[in-house]
Amino acid sequence: MRAEDITGLILAGGRGSRMGGVDKGMQMLKGHTLVQHTMSRLGPQVGSMLINANRHLAEYAALGLPVVTDTQADFSGPLAGFMAGMRACQTPWMLTVPCDSPLFPLDLAERLGQAIEAEQADLAAPVTLEDGHARVQPVFCLLRTSLQPSLAKYMAEGGRKIEHWLQQHRHALVQFHAPADSKAFFNANTLAELKTLEP
Repeated sequence: MRAEDITGLILAGGRGSRMGGVDKGMQMLKGHTLVQHTMSRLGPQVGSMLINANRHLAEYAALGLPVVTDTQADFSGPLAGFMAGMRACQTPWMLTVPCDSPLFPLDLAERLGQAIEAEQADLAAPVTLEDGHARVQPVFCLLRTSLQPSLAKYMAEGGRKIEHWLQQHRHALVQFHAPADSKAFFNANTLAELKTLEP
């Protein structure tokens, strides 16, 4: 799978309720906003990028990427961001990453793409090992943008969980269990957790 066939979608459209309602993507880490950290890691892996945001739209647009907003006004979760991205996407594939996991792997797109090709899948997501238990990380998802009608139907029926929708399709799960991956999918849900990523 070629990088130019993939659009990267940065998910920054949530409420940030566990951070006291702040806009996660605009929080600072090591002198840069979380969304800037995400852009720098995602950019080399994909052909183009979009930002999904529902607040501070001018600030996000100033970063030089197209900004897409949820069609629903109720902050209905990551899948609403998926849908907004798929509607704007001009490539056959889209890779979603949240803005609050600034250490995600630099070879995420490559490894997920290889699994999709090997298993002839329509979607792929990482699996990590936490306390001896495998955990799917579905918010990091490489998917065919042609799945948009399926997602629209799922959401119209009240579906909100990425993993449940993913399981409706041929999907690949990719193990990210190496020591180098130990903090790769850590997401900073609170300001205290964000501070743990400072040097």
